[in-house]
Amino acid sequence: MPPDATFEKPVIYAFWHRAVFPSTWLWRKAGIAVLVSQSFDGEYIARTIEKFGFVAVRGSSSRGGTQGLISLKRELEKGSSVAFTIDGPRGPKYVAKPGPVLLSRSSGLPIAAFYVAVHDAWALKTWDAMVIPKPFSRALVRVSAKMQVPADASSAQIAESHQRLQTALERVTAFAEASVARVGSAEFPVLGN
Repeated sequence: MPPDATFEKPVIYAFWHRAVFPSTWLWRKAGIAVLVSQSFDGEYIARTIEKFGFVAVRGSSSRGGTQGLISLKRELEKGSSVAFTIDGPRGPKYVAKPGPVLLSRSSGLPIAAFYVAVHDAWALKTWDAMVIPKPFSRALVRVSAKMQVPADASSAQIAESHQRLQTALERVTAFAEASVARVGSAEFPVLGN
């Protein structure tokens, strides 16, 4: 699948940490900016994803979060898309953090959730149950409709947007996981590689 087949620019994308490996492969060289932790592990991750053509922006929910959001906003202003591993860097698994909502409010740009389900993958015994596709695995990408957070959003509207993002992530995850075994059928033809 060509990198631009799924991702529009500029959009704020959110996905679960579990899908880091297949997402990295699918959108290599697409120039997407990704928020990466300022931890020691984050430095290793930043160097790795840059080799795949991503832009590493340093910051996390626990350290440097504000600076990370400012840097991501600059990437959006350049016309790039950005992506968050929304339950990272330490979880809890499948619980969305508010970063994309805050960035949407400040940038005026939409958010979309996505998930990559992999048929025949190794699942690591880590907090996120990270998946590593086995050779010749099939994958199914599901992307939500875009959602916008108003620039003048109240605290209640921010909370509502955060819940909408959580719900969108759960919905695309459930659909992709339930449907990935049918990839290659008439319902889900293989589009390319």
